[in-house]
Amino acid sequence: MSLPASFVVVRPPIPYRCTGRPYCVLVETPGEVALTWRPLTAADLPLLTEWLREPLVARWWNHETTAEAVQRDFGPSVRGEELGEDLVVLVDGERIGLLQRSVIRDYPEDFTEFAAIVDVPDGAVELDYLIGDYLIGDAARRGRGLGARMIAAVVENTWCAYPAAAAVLVAVVAANTASWRALEKAGLQRIAEGAMSPDNPADDPLHFVYRVDRPRD
Repeated sequence: MSLPASFVVVRPPIPYRCTGRPYCVLVETPGEVALTWRPLTAADLPLLTEWLREPLVARWWNHETTAEAVQRDFGPSVRGEELGEDLVVLVDGERIGLLQRSVIRDYPEDFTEFAAIVDVPDGAVELDYLIGDYLIGDAARRGRGLGARMIAAVVENTWCAYPAAAAVLVAVVAANTASWRALEKAGLQRIAEGAMSPDNPADDPLHFVYRVDRPRD
């Protein structure tokens, strides 16, 4: 997610701790852990660079991994100049990965691709991630249910962090089985499939689109 270099925005504060109706999904993990997240900072960029170089992450993210490229692409978010969020996810205070969250209509290219396949409600929010796209950069943390738990927790938070969001939509390349299985474990439903631009040009354009709606009062 990026904006033209000449276009600078100031992102309004977004609550990272919300109360209210819980997003009720049981995600089994080995033992209880404290799962939190916070905005990406400049101090996180060296670790993010390491994550992006990790083979499984690189397979799906396909991102340049020089310090200059990471600064170029994530620096605006660090400075609060992006409309979307880059969130560092922590387990028991340890940084384990990155998750992106944004209003779909704030990014015209994303909106056009979604709208060609599904209805996009006003205010709908998208998540982007890596295990194949919820970036669990720490290889030792994968395969333990943390991806699904992370998705469920961030969806729950989204209902109060984005009061106008009627739904959360996620598009994932069809070949990334681990990623869409994590979505399903977190309670999202596959609603459509169609061609979208893959993060890795080597992948087929076929994507699955998942959705979860705001709980009714």
